[in-house]
Order: sequence, then structure tokens, then C-alpha cells
Amino acid sequence: MATKKQRRRRAKLQRHEYEYVVETEEGEEVVVEPPRSARASGAESGQKKLPPGAVVDRRGRVIQKPSWGRVLKRGAIFGPLLLLLMFALGGNLSTGAKIVQAVFMLLIFLPMSYLTDLFIYRSVQKRQGGTTGR
Repeated sequence: MATKKQRRRRAKLQRHEYEYVVETEEGEEVVVEPPRSARASGAESGQKKLPPGAVVDRRGRVIQKPSWGRVLKRGAIFGPLLLLLMFALGGNLSTGAKIVQAVFMLLIFLPMSYLTDLFIYRSVQKRQGGTTGR
């Protein structure tokens, strides 16, 4: 059988909301208000302050609106990788043909990447009950 101290600790961990508790000399628990800094920062609820109108996924991460700037950065990362892939797997194609093929693949990848971001953003926004405007 668990000791009284272990039972108190287990009961404290199983509470749904974290409470600030102080034990008296007799062993009774008294609920105390949290300090001001914890209340102001939202630490008692465990949530960070979010900008108004932010779209948040199930994990609590903010989903940013899709932008061509982020898509172009992604393309700058994958462009050289696609070019290396073309040189490694291109076979007996000329260098110019390999470069053209990598550029063609990027022209397909970039809009698809933007549409994927847009699809994810709108689906999370719908789940939250927001509007579907761009």
C-alpha cells in the first residue's frame, strides 16, 4: 500500500488543472493563487499567447499563410538537389538536357508546393471554424 505522501503526490499529478497547493503543518492541502507572472504569461493554462486570427494545428503550432517567398526558398533548397539527381541518374543525356530537365521538374515542384501549403492552411482553418479567404 502506498504511503500517505505517495498518495498525495499521485492525487496532485492526476488533477486536470494544475493548482498551486501548499501543505499545512497538519498535512492538509490549501489551494493558493498563482503568482502574477504565471497568470500574466498564461503559464497556468500551459498555452502561449498567439496573435489574433492565428491558425493553429492540433499540436498547437501556428500554421502560416502560404506564400511564394517560402516556396521559392524551398525551391532554392531542392533545386541543386534535383540537379545533382539529374547528373547522377541522367544516363547518357547531355549536360544541357540534364539542366533543362531539372528546371522542368522545379517548374512542376514549385506550384505544387504552394498548392499543398494552401490546402493544409485551408483545411486547418476550416477545422477551427474560420473563413477560407486568402
